[in-house]
Amino acid sequence: MRIEKMHSWNVSPKEAQEIQLDLRKHWIGEDRLPAIRSVAGADVAFVLTGSQALRPRPTRSLLREANRAIAGVIVYRFPEMEEVERADAVRPLRFPYVPGLLSFRECPVLLAAFAKLRQAPDLIFCDAHGYAHPRRFGLACHLGLLLNRATIGCAKSRLIGAEGLPPRKAGAWAPLMDEDETIGAVLRTRDGVRPIYVSQGHRVNLASAIRLTLDVCDGLRIPRPTRDADQYVRDLKRKLLGAPGR
Repeated sequence: MRIEKMHSWNVSPKEAQEIQLDLRKHWIGEDRLPAIRSVAGADVAFVLTGSQALRPRPTRSLLREANRAIAGVIVYRFPEMEEVERADAVRPLRFPYVPGLLSFRECPVLLAAFAKLRQAPDLIFCDAHGYAHPRRFGLACHLGLLLNRATIGCAKSRLIGAEGLPPRKAGAWAPLMDEDETIGAVLRTRDGVRPIYVSQGHRVNLASAIRLTLDVCDGLRIPRPTRDADQYVRDLKRKLLGAPGR
């Protein structure tokens, strides 16, 4: 896959916020979708030897080399949801844990995994927020812009905003609001289960993001692409640590 090189990753949290605001100008929040024949799920796991909330130091020695990020990407044929291929990558973890700056922590290893794919997916589901972000530019937006792909954020928990409670029926949703702006959807993916938080990533509007998320749900709370990607990186982490499988 072609990856746009739009900025450095060796930045401070303050510089990272400025980059988000600058890249936000290039974000597309309306449908620019191709015919969707393939979708992907992406997630990241970490091997941490110290606090993930370490603050930057003047030496730029943010984290020890032992701290690593593990990315996994799984591509499916759509709408059949048959797996086509998967790819992974492991990289040293260079950026500290700072709420709202997840993309600077995870995108470098995600991009390394996407670069290994033989087939570029038409749509990517991220286990992260997109537009539902303090600067309206979460990981799903950032990754979509760098890959020039349609992306959707499917997060398990809320980052910002006031949420309404959707009806208990699968497919029901309520707006996620930040003051007077709708920044995402609180979506019920299964009858009676806790909702997830869906927001636009890139090249998709909110209505399409909701519809497409439901299209890849298979009766469980978490949509299949991000659920499978989560299990993939968990398995990779166990192998990396030499732990026995389940």
